[in-house]
Amino acid sequence: MKSAWFAAGIMVAVLVNTSVALAQPKPAAKGEFQPYSGQPGKDVVWVPTPESVVNKMLDLAKLTPQDFLVDLGSGDGRTVIAAAKKGVRALGVEYNPDMVTISNREAARAGVTDNVKFVNGDIFATDFSQATVLTMYLLPSLNVRLRPTVLDMKPGTRVVSHAFNMAEWEPDETANVEGRQAFLWLVPAKVGGNWTVQLAGQARELTLQQTFQMLSGSLKSGAESAVLNDARMRGEEIRFAILESGVKREFAGRAQGNSMGGSVKTAGQPDASWTASRR
Repeated sequence: MKSAWFAAGIMVAVLVNTSVALAQPKPAAKGEFQPYSGQPGKDVVWVPTPESVVNKMLDLAKLTPQDFLVDLGSGDGRTVIAAAKKGVRALGVEYNPDMVTISNREAARAGVTDNVKFVNGDIFATDFSQATVLTMYLLPSLNVRLRPTVLDMKPGTRVVSHAFNMAEWEPDETANVEGRQAFLWLVPAKVGGNWTVQLAGQARELTLQQTFQMLSGSLKSGAESAVLNDARMRGEEIRFAILESGVKREFAGRAQGNSMGGSVKTAGQPDASWTASRR
């Protein structure tokens, strides 16, 4: 790859094992490897994703030219190429070297070789930690194997899967197209634990329990403790509500490392600000 953006430290968007149908692909030349739907692979058989589904997955990911997309199990490269056509830098990881050859050939035909790279590799031995978007069309068991690695990625990384979910990790969004489903997850910031909240000049104790993006816990002020409601993460964004003396307070903010902060809405009162630091 000629472009420097593949160097370590660049933000990576990951599209995993999906495919955008290439517009009227040319037939393989005599002697060229010809892929077929259902052909065996290392962990799964190859089945290309319909163009309509891939487009929906790209829409769910809300790709921008600032993203770097990585497709794990990239097959014939159609997903990577489709993203590149949108101005997105993209990497495909594919175990079958013949499919890598086809991917490079199709990228050249599409005129996007400066924006894509395909590597022959194992998705479970590949470092995709810099991804900003991750998508996949893998079996549920493989999704679950990948899940711990995905959850260690940068909060806010978008993960899109065709057809199969991540078991107990519920998607943040689900879309349907032509009888098929696509799922979106946002990697949640890790906020479980104890925090000291500053609100209206008063220190409070916030305790959070976290299961993926779902939160529970309490906010304590002196001897009074309020249970959190509607508490969850969306990437780095956090929200929760409490009921104190019959008054509902809605907290919204952002978590970054060992600090959080944002605004509090209370009916009939001006918005207030809050901050928190991990204890």
